[in-house]
Amino acid sequence: MAVSETVAATPPAVTPTPPVPSRRRRGRNAAYWLYLLPGAVLFILVIGAPLIGTLYLSLTKWSGIGDPRWVGLDNYQQLLHDDVFWASFRNTVWMLVAMVVVPTLLGLLLAAVLFDVIGRRFKPRTAAALRAAFYLPQVLPVVVAGIVWGWILRPDGAFNSLLDAVGLGALRHDWLGDPDTALPAVMAVMIWVQIGYPVVVFMAALQRVDPELYEAAEVDGANWVHRFRAITLPQIRPETFVVALTCTIAALKVFGPIFALTRGGPENSTNVPSYFAYYTFFKKLQVGYGSAISTVLTLIIVVVAVLFIWLQARSERRDRGF
Repeated sequence: MAVSETVAATPPAVTPTPPVPSRRRRGRNAAYWLYLLPGAVLFILVIGAPLIGTLYLSLTKWSGIGDPRWVGLDNYQQLLHDDVFWASFRNTVWMLVAMVVVPTLLGLLLAAVLFDVIGRRFKPRTAAALRAAFYLPQVLPVVVAGIVWGWILRPDGAFNSLLDAVGLGALRHDWLGDPDTALPAVMAVMIWVQIGYPVVVFMAALQRVDPELYEAAEVDGANWVHRFRAITLPQIRPETFVVALTCTIAALKVFGPIFALTRGGPENSTNVPSYFAYYTFFKKLQVGYGSAISTVLTLIIVVVAVLFIWLQARSERRDRGF
């Protein structure tokens, strides 16, 4: 009986209610959002408003004078049948090879050699000096590098003079003036410009890899190729995604080197969407059509960026076993 009375007298368990945030905490959380306000305003002014304006102009026909005339999707329908537009995107595929594929692969290889071979057999300063030499083209202004390479590759330039000096004068050529050689010449210049960026990023990534992994692999008899494949590549996978994404975006919107070297010629053999949009917008004064080209290019860049981010997140989940 006493036990029953004791049990009956025991109050039921009450689930504790979460504490109500105090005014001070709510005010502190609101203050955090104030730090995002300047960035949000700049984003709207620098990116959001011009993007909306470009999208609106892409639906109009306008020469830059007077009032735009609404034409709906006519500009986009014209793009579908524009041979120059499609040729510019075919050239962009080659720009992806020259600015993404080749620099990423060579940059990864050079960074591994500088870090794992040069840095061990010689002083680290030697590897640092070589890294700076590879990165030097990234420091130069794009237009300046383009003008210099234009002097080198012109018919009476340094490259043809070098061919004469080594007895290969029969190979003299107008490298940027021939439609068959203009695009490969521009691709070679872009490889030279772009290769330093992956080298610097990959060397920084290699510095966070545990040296004991390489030492253990050497004790087990692994050579440099085995260490590169089993240790280096998996450890710097996040940086590989970053390099691939940033270089892809740079290749899709490349403009300066094309403007400085070839102006999209000869015969549109080096034309790319960004220069085509500029030429249509400012030279032909077809503002609506140029805006449509820019809008399509922006959409492609956004889709590519989202795809890369999704692939990186998927790779990270697979590494964690999720």
